[in-house]
Amino acid sequence: QVQLVEFGGGLVQAGASLRLSCAASGRTFTTYIMGWFRQAPGKEREFVAAVSRTGGATYYADSVKGRFSISRDNAKNTVYLQMNSLKPEDTAVYYCAASQTIRISRKGESYNYWGQGTQVTVSS
Repeated sequence: QVQLVEFGGGLVQAGASLRLSCAASGRTFTTYIMGWFRQAPGKEREFVAAVSRTGGATYYADSVKGRFSISRDNAKNTVYLQMNSLKPEDTAVYYCAASQTIRISRKGESYNYWGQGTQVTVSS
């Protein structure tokens, strides 16, 4: 089992950058594919980005490709989401999640563990 805690959300203006961090407990961090999802008010949760166990492969939603970057530091049991050129439509609660599936998935149901979420608000 793994526990996830997100950090780094906040209120920024459009065009600004933020870096989210997600710290994982336990000794098995490298056995998990890690992902970021987000949910805006009144909308369904959506996939943002995911990274493989080694960090060698990354995947992004089309809406954030070229602006967001996911990475992980296995020595620190931490996964990051660097968000640049933020837009008002990026406003949402961002969740970190861990998956034990063999292959990276964009589906939330493939992720076994979730953090509590951190709010990101981008003003225009």
